Amino acid sequence: MKIDYLLLQKKIKVNFRNKDLLIRSLTHKSFDRENNNEKVEFLGDRVLGLVIAKKLLEIYPNEREGILDKKFASLVNKKTCLEIAKKIELHKYILTLNAEKKRSNIEDKVLADSCEALIGSIYLDKGFNTVEKIILDLWSNKIKESINTQIDSKTKLQELSLKRYKKLPIYKLISNTGPRHKPLIKVGVKLVQTKLYIAEGKSKKDAEQNAATICLKDIK
Repeated sequence: MKIDYLLLQKKIKVNFRNKDLLIRSLTHKSFDRENNNEKVEFLGDRVLGLVIAKKLLEIYPNEREGILDKKFASLVNKKTCLEIAKKIELHKYILTLNAEKKRSNIEDKVLADSCEALIGSIYLDKGFNTVEKIILDLWSNKIKESINTQIDSKTKLQELSLKRYKKLPIYKLISNTGPRHKPLIKVGVKLVQTKLYIAEGKSKKDAEQNAATICLKDIK
């Protein structure tokens, strides 16, 4: 079955000058050990990071670094690349060993890596301005979602504690009750000059978040 690379180019709104670059970006090492997408994937990961970091600084010029890091991490990761790859049906164009039989079952990691490789090949073929436009178009909904990404209470409390006391918050497990399938965890948190704030949760992580929230409300 012949792969229609022209259709992919229409989807991402780019016309490659060097079609070999496009094909290489979608060639897995299982298909070709010499000419595959590993190195261009390495490049694509960095290009994606640069574009997203630049955009976040434009949107949030006065935001704290900690929050920018959170937003960046939510946008530049394998899970998001996988979602973008599925959005443009990248599995239809990837060359792997026995691809004709297994094209619909290509591993998630291969899809995510190929998305980054495609970004790298666009940069090499068309330059930064073009790849930036394409990334921002493909990631537009994700970037909008990031506006609502709130920094969690534990991180906020950690930042406040380090800034105010130069020390991390101290969390203490108070109790672990309830049946195994429905535990109830009680945790306390304390800063250098505060009382112990106690909260419950269905997991240790939830209880710590709840305790941090209570602490923040009281000491701010």
